[in-house]
Amino acid sequence: MYDTLKEDTTAKMSRKPAAVFENLNSEKNGTTAEEVVVRLRDMIHSGELSPGDRLPPERDLAKLLGVSRPTLRAGIRSLATVGILQSRQGAGTFVAQRSESPTLDSSALKMLSALHGFTTDEMFEARLSLEMSIAAMAAERATSEQMTLMAEQITGMYASLDDPAQYLIHDMKFHQTIAAASNNRILTSLMNMVATILFDARLKTVKRARDLKESAEQHHNIYRALRERDPEGASRAMYDHLTETQKAQRLEEEQARQAAETEA
Repeated sequence: MYDTLKEDTTAKMSRKPAAVFENLNSEKNGTTAEEVVVRLRDMIHSGELSPGDRLPPERDLAKLLGVSRPTLRAGIRSLATVGILQSRQGAGTFVAQRSESPTLDSSALKMLSALHGFTTDEMFEARLSLEMSIAAMAAERATSEQMTLMAEQITGMYASLDDPAQYLIHDMKFHQTIAAASNNRILTSLMNMVATILFDARLKTVKRARDLKESAEQHHNIYRALRERDPEGASRAMYDHLTETQKAQRLEEEQARQAAETEA
């Protein structure tokens, strides 16, 4: 009986997303990875897609959303980076379980932001305060496996200097690994909530980034301090990096506004 119930539940979960996507009009959906991210996140937050649901196969989902398969893959990578989707080799792509992703639902913070008019600068200040402390903790607590993961993400950053969206994914994973290395789940969850909102905003402007190599070097400075087990150095390097990141995002947003005004 248990096996039968389990099979029925699994079947329902696999059918539900397909039914949800059947009603999509591909002509009304966007054609960029950023728009794929927004569409899928909205479906998760509205309850159309639930934790544990499996997405349709890539070819079918790309057709339903009206995007190319490379665009769909880029959007899925972005959502996997912030812990909303999980790709399982040989099984497909799933909406993460809440127990597996403490930052799956950042809608409460987004709602507060909308109600109280939180600015991007305030978000950066909150992230700065959190990540400076997190970096200091990580310098003392990071495991050798976590240090290896950080190094891999830095390598990925240097390899994707000409692909800003992919660079940003490596960037986010680097910071998430540091947060996990702090071994403080509360700080990690808070940082990821704030960072996820900033990630969504930066994804829209990062294609205008001017010098990602400088950013990669800043990440390398953080990594070096962590590897040397230097809490003060790691905190200081994190401060330097995030303040420069804030300046870069301001510039990108201003350029985006100017471009929009010119087109209008």
